[in-house]
Amino acid sequence: MTTLSTHSATVAARRRLPHLSLDLSPAEPERLRDLRLEAAALFDESGFPTTREEEWRFTNLAPIAKTELFPAERVSVETAEIEPFLFPDCHLAVVVNGRFAPELSKLDGLPEGVYVGGLAAAMRQHPDRVEPKLARLAGFANRPTVALNTAFFADGCLISLPKGVVVEKPIHVLLVGAPEARATASFPRNLIVGGESCQATVIEQFVTVGEGRYLTVPVTEISLAANAVVDHYKLQRESTDAFHLATLQLELDRDGNFSSHSISWGGDLVRNDVHAVLAGEGGEATLNGLYMVDGTQLIDHHMRVEHVAPHCDSHELYKGILEGRARAVFSGRIYVHKGAQKTDAKQTNRNLLLSKQAVCNSNPQLEIFADDVKCTHGSTVGQLDETAVFYLRSRGIGEEAAKSLLTYAFAVDIVERVKVPAVRRELEEFLFRRLPRGEVVRQAV
Repeated sequence: MTTLSTHSATVAARRRLPHLSLDLSPAEPERLRDLRLEAAALFDESGFPTTREEEWRFTNLAPIAKTELFPAERVSVETAEIEPFLFPDCHLAVVVNGRFAPELSKLDGLPEGVYVGGLAAAMRQHPDRVEPKLARLAGFANRPTVALNTAFFADGCLISLPKGVVVEKPIHVLLVGAPEARATASFPRNLIVGGESCQATVIEQFVTVGEGRYLTVPVTEISLAANAVVDHYKLQRESTDAFHLATLQLELDRDGNFSSHSISWGGDLVRNDVHAVLAGEGGEATLNGLYMVDGTQLIDHHMRVEHVAPHCDSHELYKGILEGRARAVFSGRIYVHKGAQKTDAKQTNRNLLLSKQAVCNSNPQLEIFADDVKCTHGSTVGQLDETAVFYLRSRGIGEEAAKSLLTYAFAVDIVERVKVPAVRRELEEFLFRRLPRGEVVRQAV
C-alpha cells in the first residue's frame, strides 16, 4: 500500500478528519487512485457542508464535524448478533464497518454468471465487472459526502447481473455498524450493475450491533441496462447513536424499470441523497419512502430525478411521522431536460406531526425545459384529523388507540407497496411495537 502521507500531493483531509489517512493501492486502476486524490483534496478544502449552503440550510452537521472520528476497524461479529436482522429465503451478503464479511455471508445457489461479493476482492479478481461503472455515476463535485466516500472507501458490495438473468430470491445486503470504544467512521461503497433484461430484488439494510457513536457514509451506485427490472429496498434502522450520510445514484437505460422503497426509523442525524437519471426512452422509476422519527432525531431526504430521454415516467411518494422534538427535511426536484417530451412525473411528500414540537420543512420543486409533459408535485404537513379521532372515540375506541389507528393507516399506504412478504411483515410488526396501544391496532387491522 502507498500511504498518501508519502505522496507528493499530500491531501488526506487531515484538517477535517485528522485521524483518517488515505491509502492508495498499486492494484487499483490509475483512474481510481486519481479520483481518490481529487476527492480527498476537495473534501479537505470544503469540509462538511454548513447551513450557509442552500442544500444544507435545514441540516446542521456540526454534531458530526465536532466529533473526533477514527477509522472503523475490522471487528468480529457473531452470527447470533445479526440473526434478528435476517430475512428468510434470501441470498445474504454482510458488510461490517464498511468491509465485506465472507464468513457471515451466504451466497450459495446464485444463478450462473451472477456475482455478489466484496467490492475490494472484485476489483482485484474481476476488474472487468467493476471498472466500467465504479465511481462513474456518483460524481463528487459539490457533493462533499460523496467525495468523502470516494476518498476513503475500502470495500463494500458488488452485485453484477448478466444479461437476461432472473434472480428469484432477494439479495440481502446487510451493512452492520459495530461501534467501538471511540467514535468511528466507515465508508461502504456498493455497486449494482444490471445487464439487459435482468431481474432482481435487492435489500440494503443498515443496522447496529453494540453501543457507541459512529458515522457511516455509504454510496450506492446502480446502473441498469435496457429492459432491466430491479426492485430495491433500503432499511435504515441503526441506533440513535449513529450518524448516517447516504447517497443513492441511479442510471436507468431504455425501457428499464426501477422501484425503490426507503424506510428510515433509526439514527441520530440521517441524510439520504437520491439522484435518479432516466437516460433511456421508456424508463420508469418509482421512489417511495417512509420515515418515523422521535426525540431529537433529524432526517433529511434530498431527491433529484432527471428526465433526460422522452417517454419516461417517475413517481415519488414520501411520508413522514414525527414525534417529540424530531425534525424532518424533504427537498425534491424533478428536472425535465430539453427534448424529454411525453414525460410523466409526480412527486408527493406528506408529513404527520404527532407533537407540537416536531418540525418539518418540505420543498418539492419542478424544473421543466420541455413543452409536452405531465408533471405534478405537492406536499402537506399537518396533524391528525380531530374529526376522525372523534369518530373513532364515538365507537368506543380510546383516544390513544384512535390516534394510533389513524397513524397506522397513514403509514401502511407505503408498507403495503413492499413486495417482499418478510420485509412487509417486519415493517408491520415495527409499527405495532412503535405505536401506543399497538395491540389494539393489530386487532383492528
